[in-house]
Amino acid sequence: MFDVLPDRVPWFIVGPSLGLLIVLFFLTMNQPLGASGSYVHSLKLLQRKTDVVVWRVWYFAGIFLGGVVVTQVLRDTAHFRTGYDAVRNLIPSGLTVVFVFVGAVIMGYGAKVAGGCTSGHGLCGTSQRSYASIVSTGTFMSTAIATTLLLRLITGGDL
Repeated sequence: MFDVLPDRVPWFIVGPSLGLLIVLFFLTMNQPLGASGSYVHSLKLLQRKTDVVVWRVWYFAGIFLGGVVVTQVLRDTAHFRTGYDAVRNLIPSGLTVVFVFVGAVIMGYGAKVAGGCTSGHGLCGTSQRSYASIVSTGTFMSTAIATTLLLRLITGGDL
């Protein structure tokens, strides 16, 4: 097969596109765009609750299926790709799944405690000038920068 997007899409295309999408969601549905909200509504659907917002379930499914399509279907190599090459280079192969799972659990807990995920706070909350979202965004961005610098120090700058 082939890679549809062999490189990252430039920031000047993705940034304004996300901004436009967020504004359109607020204008048409008066709802924020966030991954953890989509996860919660997907769980509500599985639990057969009545207050499910269906577009959020489709958004959650699209996040998962989009990742599968890009990493497994539209690729130029025959081997299984996870997208965690940097982690795999630091941690033995068998532990990568455990490491990613534990990280996902910690992120889910953080999203629950923070009242939303990084996309919800960083994109929608800060654009609404929410103090809690600004603090949350500052926290996760600082943590990401510190972690990246630490990993670069450990690996000798290979990341």
